[in-house]
Amino acid sequence: MVAETKALAARAVEHRAQVPGVGQIARRVAAAPAFRRTIILIVLAATWEAAAAYQARPIVLPGFIETMRALLEAMRDDGLLRSAWASITILLKGYAAAILIALVLVSAANVSLWVREALSLVTAMLNPLPAIALLPLAMLWFGLGETALLFVLVHSVLWPFALAALSGFQTVPETLRLVGRNYGLSGPNYVVRILIPAALPALISGLKIGWAFAWRTLIAAELIFGVTSQQSGLGWFIFRNRNELLTDKVFAGLITVIAIGLFVELAVFRSIEHATIRRWGMQR
Repeated sequence: MVAETKALAARAVEHRAQVPGVGQIARRVAAAPAFRRTIILIVLAATWEAAAAYQARPIVLPGFIETMRALLEAMRDDGLLRSAWASITILLKGYAAAILIALVLVSAANVSLWVREALSLVTAMLNPLPAIALLPLAMLWFGLGETALLFVLVHSVLWPFALAALSGFQTVPETLRLVGRNYGLSGPNYVVRILIPAALPALISGLKIGWAFAWRTLIAAELIFGVTSQQSGLGWFIFRNRNELLTDKVFAGLITVIAIGLFVELAVFRSIEHATIRRWGMQR
């Protein structure tokens, strides 16, 4: 009986040791990235609200609460979500086209020294050229529509991603290249099975940079030049409300742009990184 009592007491002590206390739970919550990001966002929102209250000129700087109210109203009555989807749709078209073109060019550059030199030279020439600077020419060539937007989007993504991919392919160890050749791999199979997995950190970095360039270029094209696809996008939504002096809805459009960028960075690219390069130990 005494032995059973001692065993039960030992199990109770072990159970209490396994159950985390309030302090442990608080430390785990504080260590979570989502908690830190939430606190930072709250601080930024409070600072924004305080600055707007001090300014006391809503037409210049509406408060955070007022902007959130305008955001909900725009989503309900002004088709903000439809505008966001129109922008995302046209961006994905240009982004995908640029990635495919870049992969073809970089794959050819890995085979031919002439193509590599040509691609390096053209990339050095065109990569510093802002895509938005080509928009007047695109409007002249293709008109005020989707084709002009696709042209500048492809330009904004193609060269930075090609540069990242070319650098990544060149850093693939010679041992891996020899393994691929020993297995008889060549052409697209060699690129897909050897080069792309080995250069994945550089490729994902290029994808992120290309996405950021494309997103900024698209919003700027719609905002500054008023170029739209078949459906008006987010930049056009901001442009229209700016002309009507609806500053709260202008800020609502800007918050939507930021929110989409955060979602793509934290939900899409971070998930890809965790599923590939971090899981494989290629990056900490």
